[in-house]
Amino acid sequence: MTIHLPPVPQRHAGAAGSGAALYAAVARLGFRRPFAYPQAALWGVVTNAFFGLLRVSVLAALFGVRPQVAGYSVTDAVTYTALTQAFIVALALFGWTDFMRTIHRGEVGTDLLRPMNLLGFWAAQDAGRAAAQFVLRGLPMLLIFQVGAAFTGGGLHWPAGPLAWTQTILSAALAWACGFLFRFLVNCAAFWSPDAAGFGRFAWALLGLGCGFLMPLAFFPAWAQAALACTPFPSMLNTTVELWLGLRSGPGAWVALGTQLAWTAALLALTAFTLRRGLRRLEVAGG
Repeated sequence: MTIHLPPVPQRHAGAAGSGAALYAAVARLGFRRPFAYPQAALWGVVTNAFFGLLRVSVLAALFGVRPQVAGYSVTDAVTYTALTQAFIVALALFGWTDFMRTIHRGEVGTDLLRPMNLLGFWAAQDAGRAAAQFVLRGLPMLLIFQVGAAFTGGGLHWPAGPLAWTQTILSAALAWACGFLFRFLVNCAAFWSPDAAGFGRFAWALLGLGCGFLMPLAFFPAWAQAALACTPFPSMLNTTVELWLGLRSGPGAWVALGTQLAWTAALLALTAFTLRRGLRRLEVAGG
């Protein structure tokens, strides 16, 4: 039997406080899930540290005897590598297909019965997952790089002062929100294609390049930086890194945060619209 699901309105759980409690509960479950696999987190840290060492070696060779490259010092380059390695899993920079799989398997039909907005449900779940992964893998990664740099007589570059820390944390939250909406939007391709993973592979490659994970965007040619500035990708990681390193400060830091917020709002509107259109054509087979 094939069930055609019309675009039903999302049900709300009574008062706003009750709805917030539901999302908080979903976020807690998302946070707890990665802790069920501590060995996976441990070996993930080991793997990330190994590849981080390789990336540091490549960047160090780029500097040679020069004190700076495109505004980055050697310490900045090491810190950039530590940060990007720390955020790999938290920001799902290598891809995320959870929602896509629920569409293909028909499990999205069950999700639609939950007393909360579908996009909000997945956002809360992913927020908990991201926080847990940063605790399990991000913080140990920063510690490993800090200790390693200390042995060489240096250290990582840390935000200078409470304002810089506040701006960096806000930027990291916006980077997650912007990145999640982009990933969810890509996953919505499953409403129209039975092989949406192909769209995902292209999107994740574009994300890794455009967000500044593969290389700091400051190292790109001027024309490439200008082109990427017209996309949301720098807001998904590069802005946070530059705020952490102090490459953007004063009014420029607030402009960067405003840009992240604007892209997040634009992606939210686009993702919500695409989700509504996708639900109109959703079919769930079962008996």
